[in-house]
Amino acid sequence: MAARKSTRKPNTSKDELLHYYREMLLIRRFEEKAGQLYGMGLIGGFCHLYIGQEAVVVGLEAAAKDGDSRVTSYRDHGHMLACGMDPGGVMAELTGREGGLSKGKGGSMHMFSKEKDFYGGHGIVAAQVPIGAGLAFAAKYRGSDNVCFTYFGDGAANQGQVYETYNMARLWDLPVVFVIENNQYAMGTSVQRSTKSPSLWERGVAYGIPGEEVDGMDVLAVKAAGDKAVAHCRAGKGPYILEVKTYRYRGHSMSDPAKYRTREEVQKMREERDAIEHVRELLISGKHASDDDLKAIDKEIKSVVNAAADFAKESPEPALSELYTDIYA
Repeated sequence: MAARKSTRKPNTSKDELLHYYREMLLIRRFEEKAGQLYGMGLIGGFCHLYIGQEAVVVGLEAAAKDGDSRVTSYRDHGHMLACGMDPGGVMAELTGREGGLSKGKGGSMHMFSKEKDFYGGHGIVAAQVPIGAGLAFAAKYRGSDNVCFTYFGDGAANQGQVYETYNMARLWDLPVVFVIENNQYAMGTSVQRSTKSPSLWERGVAYGIPGEEVDGMDVLAVKAAGDKAVAHCRAGKGPYILEVKTYRYRGHSMSDPAKYRTREEVQKMREERDAIEHVRELLISGKHASDDDLKAIDKEIKSVVNAAADFAKESPEPALSELYTDIYA
């Protein structure tokens, strides 16, 4: 089957464009600050930044409604911010502090928010995919029309549990949007070297699951594809797969020198395909905002991120007694 690529663009208002710009810029500036804090030794362990992929989660969150759930992998800070989790709580969790969203006990890869229906970043590759089907089953069992956005990467797409989940999700027509964030390099292996089939979404065809490829560097294309996928699920037609072609500018994690690709390749993507710059150009060319307006937004976002970093630094470390809490539900 020939791959289909979503090229639909919604009619987008000034307010929507400004919202996308703010949300993507918040994620970008937050992740840049997290990288700084990691370099200063204030964040330990693993830290996987979302820089470059911002349009994926911002576009899909724009297609969500209250009660929809989401679950993702360990590259999760952007997802938390996009669904409205407090930047200070996220940053404090990264630094292992009491004010963190998991009380400083989860760190970068394990944060949750019942309030925002965010069921975590997960450190085991593809482990979140069956959990996403379970969340979708819960929504269907309760008689709601809510969906679950289940995110995973191109590397996880080769894990067996993904296909067990596809089969079960289609068998029970679960309202789950499987989102393959294909940033083309998994940990450090090019998708061309690790994957024989040219399109990852097409693997769902064997289970009767429709899907499409989406330009993940264009937030408008992601939003349009998200609307289509969500409508399919809410109508009771079962799961849908979106293979969102994106690109991360940094290494797999902060400890990755990313020697498996050239600096020129990364620079070319930054200069020609950056998702934030694309929206910036739409705002300027459409006379929706001036250069000074956008500079003011950047200044505002930086103040939010700096406040989050200050909160994280000032929040105390968890008490030793916290070792024995939250062990059982």
